[in-house]
Amino acid sequence: MAREAKSFKKESISVAFVVEQLRETVGIEIDEVNAVDLKNRTVTESNLHRPGLALTGYLDLFTHHRIQILGNTENRYLRHLSSELRKKALGNLLKFDLPCIILTENNELDQELVSMATEAGIPVLRTPLPSTDLQSVLREFLSDQFAVQQSVHGALVDVYGIGLLIKGKPGIGKSEVALDLVERGHRLVADDIVIVTRKEESVLMGSGTDLAQHFMEIRGLGIIDVRAMFGIRAIRFQKRVEVVVYLHPWDPDVEYTRLEMVDTFEDLLGVKVPLVRLPITTGKNVTVLCEVIAMNHLLQHYGYDSASVFADRLSERIKEKGVTEPTRGIEYFEHDYE
Repeated sequence: MAREAKSFKKESISVAFVVEQLRETVGIEIDEVNAVDLKNRTVTESNLHRPGLALTGYLDLFTHHRIQILGNTENRYLRHLSSELRKKALGNLLKFDLPCIILTENNELDQELVSMATEAGIPVLRTPLPSTDLQSVLREFLSDQFAVQQSVHGALVDVYGIGLLIKGKPGIGKSEVALDLVERGHRLVADDIVIVTRKEESVLMGSGTDLAQHFMEIRGLGIIDVRAMFGIRAIRFQKRVEVVVYLHPWDPDVEYTRLEMVDTFEDLLGVKVPLVRLPITTGKNVTVLCEVIAMNHLLQHYGYDSASVFADRLSERIKEKGVTEPTRGIEYFEHDYE
């Protein structure tokens, strides 16, 4: 039986993980100001907060569960206060269980304020990035971490820049088709298990799992490493899912479409993706058909629909000649014997 697609979403990530990824993956310089265990602090959403009003004492709408960003405005406000008022202002924040506080543009807190945060168990971090730049990068990173995901049984291949998600029952030949596409110069994203992530409202990104990334299981052969065998240009780490190709055995009792290549859609995480049901018969070149599907999607993207053009041409011919006139051949080409 085919495996059922499962949707999932992270509930929280640790501040330690956020800092590690910002340093190693994104390349942001970020330092720990106080000695608080970052693994025990968690982040639960992608939104960030600038706690200007909270520093002044207005706490009715204080979203304390978000990462708190203290930029130039907040730090200058604190510096213009007396020592007692400064401690009171920061104390307004430390009453709550904050994930962490990040100081931007290398701003610094007085040591007594840092000690207050340490006593409350709140990490204080510092980065040279301006607040707007940090928020842009951090919000995108957190949005990716908390995005809704779904595991799909199939193969994802970049064909002429179009992400084809090849699905079908086990043993139908999904991996073999993907391997043939790679051999023809296209790029493998994932095989067997594809992790689909919804970005924004209607963008679906597909990637492989950490364990099986760019490995393929070919029935009768075993496990192959596509990156080692075909090189770095034969793979991608992620690709937008743009068309679903569903392989299934030919059913003689089904009337297959002859005009519209795409007339149905598949719902993936609430996004409708064009679906092509491709019947499999002996001798059919499925790889070439997948390439045609990708090229046709490109044509439609640029405003050209083959079925509509043919239908319009047929309508015009019927209007001009009438339906009873025999079909003519192509126009005469003088001395053309090829």
